Amino acid sequence: MSARDGDGKATGFAVEKVTLQGRRVRLEPLDEERHREGLAAAIADGELWTIAVTTVPRPEDLGEFFAAAEAAFAAGRELAFATVDVDSGRVAGSTRFRMIEAAHRRVEIGFTFLAAGYQRTHVNTEAKLLMLAHAFEVWEANRVELLTDVLNERSRAAISRLGAQQEGVLRSHMVMRGGRIRDSAIYSISRTEWPGVQAALRDRLQRS
Repeated sequence: MSARDGDGKATGFAVEKVTLQGRRVRLEPLDEERHREGLAAAIADGELWTIAVTTVPRPEDLGEFFAAAEAAFAAGRELAFATVDVDSGRVAGSTRFRMIEAAHRRVEIGFTFLAAGYQRTHVNTEAKLLMLAHAFEVWEANRVELLTDVLNERSRAAISRLGAQQEGVLRSHMVMRGGRIRDSAIYSISRTEWPGVQAALRDRLQRS
């Protein structure tokens, strides 16, 4: 589906299911039939749903997770992926474009989680490189945002390593599963920053 700006003109934000292929990571459009078993195994590796600073679904709640992702795609708001390790063919986790604002050429990358065995590896770096390239070079975005729980120090460090700039904290931003009111740290990468960010990420991948 091609989005349109405020004057009704078509923009480059075509929110379509597309596979993003890297050297060691492949982002496949999220599909319940293809990915449910692998995603359940990824979530079980580290019992990711027990981490209080995330919103990872329990394995038994994946039906709702897939349905919500499909509804958000149909509405043009989100595009979700299964993160696949190319060498093994295993599903390492999931990530997505969210809060797609075609008129303002802005998008968020979020709802990202990885099996414990894939954390702090090349997987997150290459997945983010693929998504940022799609946002800036295919969609011609002006801005990509990344948000995380202000208490999630590991996630904040990972976002900073990508080259994103912290802009501040959104206070009382979300209600978490247990009822806690979450403050969210907000980071961004702008179009002018993308060439430098891209070069740094490619260098990191080569060194890894």
